[in-house]
Amino acid sequence: MFGYANPQKFLQLAQRLHIVLWGAACLCLAIGLYLAFTAPPDYQQGESVRIMFVHVPSAWMALFTYSFLTLASAVALIWRYPLGFFAARAAAPIGASFTLITLVTGALWGQPIWGVWWVWDARLTSVLVLFFIYLGYMALWAAMSEPLQAARLTSILAIIGFVNIPIVKFSVDWWHTLHQPASLMRFGAPAIHADFLWPLLIMALGFLLLFFALWLTRVQAEIFRQRLRARKLGLAREIF
Repeated sequence: MFGYANPQKFLQLAQRLHIVLWGAACLCLAIGLYLAFTAPPDYQQGESVRIMFVHVPSAWMALFTYSFLTLASAVALIWRYPLGFFAARAAAPIGASFTLITLVTGALWGQPIWGVWWVWDARLTSVLVLFFIYLGYMALWAAMSEPLQAARLTSILAIIGFVNIPIVKFSVDWWHTLHQPASLMRFGAPAIHADFLWPLLIMALGFLLLFFALWLTRVQAEIFRQRLRARKLGLAREIF
């Protein structure tokens, strides 16, 4: 596995998987959306339950992406693999997008169910903090001109920010919160009907595949960007 920390080997793997991942992601999302819109309305939430099929997978992916970003940052810091820094940087905008979708769809879902667009609930607030951490991570990358220094500082920020992930996950268990507890990740049977469970799981798989498809695209672009920068610096040294 660590052999693919070599950018050239990683590019060869990425080029083989790229189209496959995009095709699988589009197929899963198409099937999931079809099942989501043909599922019966919920007896309590009515048609608004369909927001769940985007909101819940987005929330899962917001947490997964940040965990992935943190792992890549830690690997890069410990074993000094530059590709780890590129992998983390490439994941950040995708994770921020998933988090923003989570916040927006949560507001759209909360208004008809709770009667409010937003409350300073433990789950909602910690997800908002996660969004700001993503933005801070990307801003730090953009603010620094020296890539190596930026990579190290952003990796430290990512690792420190990971403390928010268990807060997001367990906030509904640790505090009295308006947000409902977990319906799937629990001991015993999921508290959701099969008519909603299968579209939700297929959408979640589609979002996961979409993440990896987008991530591979961004990592390849990052590798090419760094190669172009290195060539420009080499040319500048030759001129001066």
